[in-house]
Amino acid sequence: MAVEYPEGWKDYELVDCGNFEKLERFGSYYMARPEPKAIWNKTMSEGEWNKLIHTRFSPGAGFGKAGKEDSGTWARLKKMDDQWYIRYHGTGATAGAPESKSASDATLAKSGPAFTLRLGLTSFKHVGVFPEQAPNWNYIYANTKALVEKAKAEGKPAPKVLNLFAYTGAASLAAKAAGADVTHLDSVRQVVTWARGNMENSRLDGIRWIVEDALKFARREAKRGNVYQGIILDPPAYGHGPDGEKWKLDECLFDILGCVSQILAPKDSFMVLNLYSNGYSAMLGETVVKEAFKIRPDSKAEIESGELALADRYGKILPLSIYIRLKR
Repeated sequence: MAVEYPEGWKDYELVDCGNFEKLERFGSYYMARPEPKAIWNKTMSEGEWNKLIHTRFSPGAGFGKAGKEDSGTWARLKKMDDQWYIRYHGTGATAGAPESKSASDATLAKSGPAFTLRLGLTSFKHVGVFPEQAPNWNYIYANTKALVEKAKAEGKPAPKVLNLFAYTGAASLAAKAAGADVTHLDSVRQVVTWARGNMENSRLDGIRWIVEDALKFARREAKRGNVYQGIILDPPAYGHGPDGEKWKLDECLFDILGCVSQILAPKDSFMVLNLYSNGYSAMLGETVVKEAFKIRPDSKAEIESGELALADRYGKILPLSIYIRLKR
């Protein structure tokens, strides 16, 4: 099974992990956050961690409850800004290719996605980016770029890419940087506003913003007969629609994928599915995609799956999610 992780990203580093915590650097700031998958011991001492840490997240009373797993508060140990920015430069490859340290911004922008992300401390442990997703951004950029070039050669409009559960928009920016006509959808208005700011700070424009429930939108698009050449899904284990509707991923993932199968173009298209839910394996994800899309052994569709992970300074690999990618 493939394991992919970001390499050569100057503005992000997993420094150490263990004892159910991870120590990360985002730009010039170091932070400690809970990490239930880090079941081994830390390599660095607690004193070494404390010398670096600007802020540490402490779980709140709701920690461990469905839909509130990550709620809590931040304790600031050193002076830091409420908001700050990091830059991402991709390689255009799916994984494993270190970024050239001598390459200029212009060269990197041609070979892979380049964009800016605004970060900030939230009450749900998040800071505005999931770094392990970088290989997916590179995959999205590379495949979108290929579709854009094919469309230009054939005199067709730019390919349409739909990003569902789009959060603060890194995947949307990767597709837009490649030249796609991008629709960004999330049920939380505040994070859509956050994503719009990331687009503007990245000197990109033209993304279509939608605040909506992903399943409802996909169903409507299927009824309208709309299709996309690229679809990205990164659903949480538990979610809420814009009107407070509650849903559990286990109960609706197959339905969502069934709708997506109707709005993904039958050829010259791709889909990326990312799953964080504990208990989901790459094989399970691949099977549910194959069944939802009715992919049989004689199909020409290409499907790949694996894990997305982070590697710390000491070589410990921290797996965080699984991916399933479909190309046809």
